[in-house]
Amino acid sequence: MRSLDLSAVTWRKSSYSNSDGGACVEVSDAFTDVVPVRDSKNPHGPALTFAADGWASFVSALKGDALSI
Repeated sequence: MRSLDLSAVTWRKSSYSNSDGGACVEVSDAFTDVVPVRDSKNPHGPALTFAADGWASFVSALKGDALSI
């Protein structure tokens, strides 16, 4: 997989984030084929990247209560 330059992308927090900013994940919509995900408490740390279709399936499964978390 190619290396992505994430230094200038815009990140958005999960809609399930609490008001004090704890326990959050952030995602970027800057790419069409992958979705970078990072820990909002460590914004300069590593980001995981997921195939866009796989991420969409994961989010759909969470919204549909198909996964236990």
